[in-house]
Order: sequence, then C-alpha cells, then structure tokens
Amino acid sequence: MRKAVSFLFIIMSVTLVTYGQIDPQYTNNMYYKLGVNPGFAGTGDAITGLLITRYQWSGSGKVLVFSADAAVNAFDRTEGIGISVLSDKLGFYDNTWVTLSLAHRVTTSIGTLGLGLSPGLFNYSVNGEWVIPQGGMYTPPDSDPSIPKGEASQIAFDVGFGAFLYTNNYYAGFSAMHLNQGAIRYDDVAVDFLTRHYYLMGGYNIKLADPLFELWPSFLVKTDLASVQFDINTNIVYNDKFWGGLSYRHQEAVALLLGMELFNGMRIGYSFDFVTSAMRRTGFGSHEVFVSYSIDLERNRNQKYKSIRFL
Repeated sequence: MRKAVSFLFIIMSVTLVTYGQIDPQYTNNMYYKLGVNPGFAGTGDAITGLLITRYQWSGSGKVLVFSADAAVNAFDRTEGIGISVLSDKLGFYDNTWVTLSLAHRVTTSIGTLGLGLSPGLFNYSVNGEWVIPQGGMYTPPDSDPSIPKGEASQIAFDVGFGAFLYTNNYYAGFSAMHLNQGAIRYDDVAVDFLTRHYYLMGGYNIKLADPLFELWPSFLVKTDLASVQFDINTNIVYNDKFWGGLSYRHQEAVALLLGMELFNGMRIGYSFDFVTSAMRRTGFGSHEVFVSYSIDLERNRNQKYKSIRFL
C-alpha cells in the first residue's frame, strides 16, 4: 500500500511540474538582477537601460529582454522604479511578460536595502497545430485539454516581491516571483500556471594586489521547491573597462563570459554556454549578448563612477 501511495505521489508531482511555467534563464544574470528581484530597481542612482538577447541551444529557443530602471525622488526620499519587457520563444510557445518594479529604499548600518514589488502581465501564446516532418498538420486529440487547437493566447496577472541589500563592495538579495501563481485557462480548464519561484543572490568586489585588477564573484540560486538550480560566476575586471570570466550552472552548462566598456556608461557583454546536460543533443551551446547604458544626470559623463549593478 505504501508503494502504491508513493508511486501516486510521484506521478502527481511530475504532473504539477509539467504544467508549471518555468522562468527563462540568463548566463549574464549578474547584470540583469531587476528581472528576478524588484528590490534592485534604482540601485545605480542613474537611469539605466539594458537589452539582452539569448539564443538557447544554438537557436532552438530565443529570449529577448529590455529593461530600464532609475532612482526617483518621491516625498523627499529616493526610491526606485523600473520596467521589464521579456519575450520568450521556444517551440510552439511565444510568451511575453511586461512587469513594473517599485522599490522602497531604507538606509541601514550594513548598506542600503531595497524592498520592491513587481506587478505585471503575462501573455501566454501557443500554436496547437503541429507540423510533422513528412508534411501536413497534426491536431492534438480532443481528450487533451492542455493543448489548444490552433493558435491561442491568454493573459494572466503576475506579481513578485524582492529584498535587495547593497553597498559599493557587495550585494545580497532574496525574492519570491509569481506569488499569485497566475493561471492560464482554456474553456475554463487551467492548463498552465506561473509556478512560484524563489531566488537568492549575492556578489562581492575583491580588490587584488594590482590595483588595476578586481575579482567579482557572484552566485544565483533558483528553486520552485520541486528542484534547485544554481549559478556560480567569477569575473576578472581590468581597469574597470574589460572583464572576462567563467560561469557554472549546476548539471547544465559551463559558460565563458566576456565584456567591455565602450565609453563611460555604455557596456557590452557576451557569453557562450557549453551545454553539459542531455540537452546538448539539441544544440552544442547557447549564445547571449547584452548591451547596457547608464546616464547619471547629476554627473559629468566623462567622470567615471562605480555602480553596484556591475559587481
């Protein structure tokens, strides 16, 4: 009887995980904290725009992200505001998130703490008509309610919470995204939902013996309480202008990181994932490129400054 109950529990767990919507992942996660922690908004004390494009598994999936955030004065206080627009295309799915981030900042003895909320909308789009290799179309059977017939699109409300602590030398953050686990329904049947995700992140700026070099280690842990994934990253930075390093994603990939500052405030970065999991059968690796630009309206653009977003 115990074996039967255990088997039934496993089947139910697998079903829940299958129906859960998984967040896109980023190798350059140390530069895109806003997407997983709304408490990060406004931490750079500047207006910052970021564009990321990721070709998953050599082109079988594509993620495109645009985000912008800024520190704003409200009620004689400096607060944070941000927006993220994300497009995730994989197979038959073409999903879009539009999220607003609002952060309240508190000064503490160990750094500045940002407490943020991220209300937004999630648009779930899928084409239920499958093309078979020999030509023609395949329509899923009527008994499978999880796959719409033809093209379908639905919108769900989404909200997250994050706490982000930072100084000029280190940062740490915790967040819970998709708190309401918004459901997507077709014919009053919930066929997909945003699984609640929890994130833990941290990073530190280590000054080396040569003042021109710095070491920027960081980590990101993600879990939906059914599985855990973590990234460990290390970048060596030269003269605050050039960086290179490695990233390790547990049981999935090892990545090469490269980047440079073109001029004060403009940065570009590139990463390539060498897939180590079974997914390498679908593609040798994944490419990711990002471009960011920060504008500090209160400083001369020729004057360099350090921002926590690049630790």
